[in-house]
Amino acid sequence: MTKGNINVSVENIFPLIKKFLYSDHEIFLRELISNATDAILKLKHLTSIGEAKVEYGNPKIEVKIDKEQKTLRIIDQGIGMTAEEVEKYINQVAFSGAEEFLEKYKDSAKDSGIIGHFGLGFYSAFMVAEKVEIITKSYKEGAAVRWICDGSPEFTLEETTDKTDRGTEIVLHIAEDSTEFLEESKIRELLSKYNKFMPVPIKFGTKTHTLPLPEDAAEDAVAETEEVDNIINNPTPAWTIAPSELTSEDYMKFYHELYPMQFEEPLFNIHLNVDYPFNLTGVLFFPKLSNNLNIDKDKIQLYQNQVFVTDEVKGIVPDFLMLLRGVIDSPDIPLNVSRSYLQADGAVKKISSYITKKVADKMSSLINENREDYEQKWNDIKIVIEYGIITEEKFAEKADKFTLYPTTDGKYFLWNELIEKIQPAHTDKDGNTVVLYATNADEQHSYIQAANDKGYDVLLLDSPVISHVIQKLETSKEKISFARVDADHINNLIKKDEPVISKLNETEKESLKKNVEEAVQDAKFTVQLEDLDSNDAPFTITQPEFMRRMKEMQATGGGGMFGMGGFPEMYNLVVNSNSELSSQILKTENPQEKETLIRYALDLAKLSQNLLKGKDLTDFIQRSYKQLEK
Repeated sequence: MTKGNINVSVENIFPLIKKFLYSDHEIFLRELISNATDAILKLKHLTSIGEAKVEYGNPKIEVKIDKEQKTLRIIDQGIGMTAEEVEKYINQVAFSGAEEFLEKYKDSAKDSGIIGHFGLGFYSAFMVAEKVEIITKSYKEGAAVRWICDGSPEFTLEETTDKTDRGTEIVLHIAEDSTEFLEESKIRELLSKYNKFMPVPIKFGTKTHTLPLPEDAAEDAVAETEEVDNIINNPTPAWTIAPSELTSEDYMKFYHELYPMQFEEPLFNIHLNVDYPFNLTGVLFFPKLSNNLNIDKDKIQLYQNQVFVTDEVKGIVPDFLMLLRGVIDSPDIPLNVSRSYLQADGAVKKISSYITKKVADKMSSLINENREDYEQKWNDIKIVIEYGIITEEKFAEKADKFTLYPTTDGKYFLWNELIEKIQPAHTDKDGNTVVLYATNADEQHSYIQAANDKGYDVLLLDSPVISHVIQKLETSKEKISFARVDADHINNLIKKDEPVISKLNETEKESLKKNVEEAVQDAKFTVQLEDLDSNDAPFTITQPEFMRRMKEMQATGGGGMFGMGGFPEMYNLVVNSNSELSSQILKTENPQEKETLIRYALDLAKLSQNLLKGKDLTDFIQRSYKQLEK
């Protein structure tokens, strides 16, 4: 038997590990199963190149709980260790066996899937155990050995006859403050969280399997059952398989494996697979999003060689794609020693750029393959595309190929198609093309109708970030401006060189304006007289484009230095001086009747803009009933 001190640089290494190295104690199981997986994959590689003269077989990892003995065991059928290797890899903290193995076999082991990056992974066991045993037998000749340590720098190492088969068994004697890790439900939860897609089968107990009945079985025959290993993981998830070998059903099955509580099917998926200048695989799914900006549920998961690391992937995945779901797996993403935090690195930027490009390419191919299907899905994916346009310049450069602009009459246009369609009618007297849009087809119906009557097309742009998108388009496209249909009277939105005829003289106009201002007496409204067609609405409420847009942008993050989020709502009350109502107001001599006329017209204008609410709406309804009774 050998006794000694572990080669550590400080006496209290274990308290440091327990308190500071790993912020989350539950990941000890991830680290130990990762080590066990490494041991099996090393053996697989050595047998494949003829260096290990043993039968590889079908090795698995087993996790066992003994509540009476207060032990948790992780057993593998991998490469095992000799006494010298235990001394080297266990007693010399921070000396990574996996890294040495990769260095030694770097030419042939490139794709062997070794997980280990950090020699400290094993010591995470001491976060939950008061004593740890290693019982291990190497694939090489020699006796098995047992290593025992109680969390101090002292250890014992001796030969043992307790183990005759190849591999390693880690025995954790669970500490009093960590007995939750002796509960089956807790271990099952951790295995599902961290090890669901590990590349080696993981056994956790057994389950009852019902055998199929023979074809000639009697009607009342009872099927026999048998106890089989309960394998809790899928060693070959979709992202590890070539896309050509997967069907749509395979991707859907994998999606529901990732998100068991997600009952709605995703719209489509993007398979990632690159091995230069970095290694990255994965599958991203577009869920049905509509205008949903919630990214806190069912997030993209980051793996390293099929080991779950985190679902906090900010920095690796561009912000606008955080709305997607799925998996990315890369051994090249640099994490700190506990795999908890992403380290800033040039490779991460390259990975982010690659993912952005793949999504843009996928969008282009989808719209080219089936335009009708893409249009039907547009409302569910537009928020991702639009968010990408305003946050990722390289994505924005490609976006004209797959960004759709729907009109209020249900047609969809790409940018170039839209401009070609509207330019003849929508070009104003200064040569600018004005793109008209609505954000709510029902609330802005009268304004849309007025624009349609003039022969104009109106887009329906209703996502939460549309003000930012519009601002981006106006700065990146030449002689283009956007105007919401209720931002002004339609004649002012697209100004033409057309003669204006006025029924009233200047004195009458001044008098009309004064009458309206005195009757309205509301600081929110600026009275604006316009010489419009006599058939146009007498009163129209509009909201200035600039002010409204800046407020919307600030509400969704942005809006620049204008600081308009706190400004009160401001409106223009456009009075049609050529309307019959304007003439009637001027003719009415009774001040009270004049005010009643103006207030009633104002309420009607408010009603069309959904601005008549509360007491004002109640009063309007009562007045209207009284009018009917006359």
